[in-house]
Amino acid sequence: MRFRTESSPHVIPRHSVGGVMQQVLLALIPGTLAMTWFFGWGVLINVALAVGFAVALEAAMVALRRRPVGPTLADNSAIVTGWLFALAIPPLAPFWITLIGIAFAIVVAKHLYGGLGYNPFNPAMVGYVVVLVSFPREMALWPAPETLPQMPLGLWQSLQTVLTGSLPAGMEWDAITRATPLDALREGLVSGRTVSEVTASPVFGSFTETGWEWIGNFFLLGGLYLLFRRVIRWEIPLAVILGVAIPAGFFWILDPGAHASPAFHVFSGAVILGAFFIATDPVSAATTKLGRILYGAGIGLLIYVIRAWGGYPDAVAFAVLLMNMVAPTLDHFTRPRIYGHSSGNGPPPGAGP
Repeated sequence: MRFRTESSPHVIPRHSVGGVMQQVLLALIPGTLAMTWFFGWGVLINVALAVGFAVALEAAMVALRRRPVGPTLADNSAIVTGWLFALAIPPLAPFWITLIGIAFAIVVAKHLYGGLGYNPFNPAMVGYVVVLVSFPREMALWPAPETLPQMPLGLWQSLQTVLTGSLPAGMEWDAITRATPLDALREGLVSGRTVSEVTASPVFGSFTETGWEWIGNFFLLGGLYLLFRRVIRWEIPLAVILGVAIPAGFFWILDPGAHASPAFHVFSGAVILGAFFIATDPVSAATTKLGRILYGAGIGLLIYVIRAWGGYPDAVAFAVLLMNMVAPTLDHFTRPRIYGHSSGNGPPPGAGP
């Protein structure tokens, strides 16, 4: 009798790269639609532009490296990078902001390090930090959160603004933009006002008025879907949220007039998006169980530290990139014990030369 032999791997993986990326894209839809409802058509325009630029640059870089373009594009990683970057920038940011950010994300942060699987930093966050530091004025032009039927700009006007960088005649940026809750809190505390005085302004409100909290809730819904589908592990999202909430709660209890509540810090910025969709990047994150917990907690703590005492109101991108540098070290020192060995670092003493 002749037996058929098969080459490795003999265990079929639960998820392919393309399948994982498709699940991430599906999970991003609720939060993206919520952002569109509160911030207008510019959100979808940015997503379309960023994804288009990302796919085009990915194809160009793969072709320059003389590798097959089709299989690389089929993994959908460029689409995920473009989509996440688009969600991080203001909805009416000019198109060249998107192009510059995506160019750094795909060309520099991804392919100059060897492509998918070799990049030590999250590409979308690299692109975002580059444009945030380089173009602070354009990156601060967030519109006031309204519901889509009440938007001052329709689809065509939003597209014109993104492509030209200018509002329609008779409109001014000051009339349609407003400080984000994190910006307003920082500016209010610097001017000597208390947290309660700052949050009494029109920037804040209940869950039915502000918009920012609802956006976080819908990204949370997508994140829970990823957990249910076992696309991501629970350690990093939970550690990120607790890493923000615990120090925020500690200082809030000590002085509620000078420090915002944990709920404010978790839902007013990009913490939920970062915890479930950015920090969980399997390439640039820690991989051991304890390493993932420490990695996520470090991101959360850095977010709070930079928000409270740093120069930027929302610090998710900086915190993720800083912990990307630490991830290999965390994996090295948190390796599980190897079966038959006294530790994860090698054989027991006297077990051989």
